[in-house]
Amino acid sequence: MDQIEPIAQSTDAGRSTRPLVSRLSAPVADRAEFLRHLLEHLDEDAADSVDPDGETRLMLYDCDMRLRFSGPTLSVVVEGREPGQHGVAKGVVAYYLQHILGDDCPPLVWSGDGADTRELAHFREMRVVSSIQLTPHMRRVRLAGSDLARFASGGLHVRLLFPPQGRTPVWPHSGPAALPVWPEGEDELVTRVYTIRNIDAEAGHVDIDVVLHDPPGAGCRWCRETRPGDPVGMLGPGGGEVGKAERYLLLGDETALPAIARTLAELPDDAKGHAFIEVDGEDEEQSLRHPVGMQVRWLHRNGAPAGTTTLLEDAARASVAPGSPPPFVWAGCEFEAFKAIRRFCRKDLGLRKNGHLVVAYWRRGKRQDDAPSADEEA
Repeated sequence: MDQIEPIAQSTDAGRSTRPLVSRLSAPVADRAEFLRHLLEHLDEDAADSVDPDGETRLMLYDCDMRLRFSGPTLSVVVEGREPGQHGVAKGVVAYYLQHILGDDCPPLVWSGDGADTRELAHFREMRVVSSIQLTPHMRRVRLAGSDLARFASGGLHVRLLFPPQGRTPVWPHSGPAALPVWPEGEDELVTRVYTIRNIDAEAGHVDIDVVLHDPPGAGCRWCRETRPGDPVGMLGPGGGEVGKAERYLLLGDETALPAIARTLAELPDDAKGHAFIEVDGEDEEQSLRHPVGMQVRWLHRNGAPAGTTTLLEDAARASVAPGSPPPFVWAGCEFEAFKAIRRFCRKDLGLRKNGHLVVAYWRRGKRQDDAPSADEEA
């Protein structure tokens, strides 16, 4: 086994000058069944090779993960260059080990790079700069922090952590398994997932757009009541990015508007396709920067409750000509619309997993859980 060197200094971009290497071992009775379960949870395109009797290699958060069995013992090596991605990849491996092995999983302890720190490399403490109203039902909060370069790529979404009012925040730290250890009791944090609408890493700030609704949840109350200087935790980034394609079809309601707006702004100048955005009415529309070849159309509910129309599904079906090459489809919406659009992508268009990303951002009648949605990705 190769000797593990001390952690090297990082470059300005946050990437290490040499690979970060960590190791973990755990008893696994049925290696083939374990690998089957693991690959069910991970991206089907992540596996470079799968061999229960040899070495299985995966790419996870831009990290090289190698799994090898010796009798009943599984050995895992995770190698990467960016500390945040390296830490997240280790945590994901540990999470699925615990999930698959259940009560048979022993306490997991990583060795190697990052094993001697309690810091979560993908966490930042932020401060509120301002909170402004964009439209009747959309409010923007600007947060300031340091060392934000990693949040400009690798995913559109972050998890914001709201500390209890009147208490000094106690933030999560990394445990031996590289999983976050969360504060409890009076220091318990409320968390919500949002999209980074704008980011200026050099200036050190991000913009978070929040949909206002009644009755208000924790996120609505926070963006309405927060004041400059208030502390907020931020974990991420992750999820939500579109793949490279000849044509694009972007679909979403208000909750996905920040993600669609950022995606349109970051698409290449020659990108072509359609973006359909469902809002209540004209006063909820925003001016969006987008490539000339991307046609942006606003769909108005005109007083119908959010999550009760088929506007997005109808627009998706009408935008794809029969017999034409299907576009890459990205959608973020209410759960029922999510199911309909996912069905359209898979059954009607025959898209594989790498040809679409359809996400249930919310479910009518329910509030966002503090835990990630089980229905997140198609």
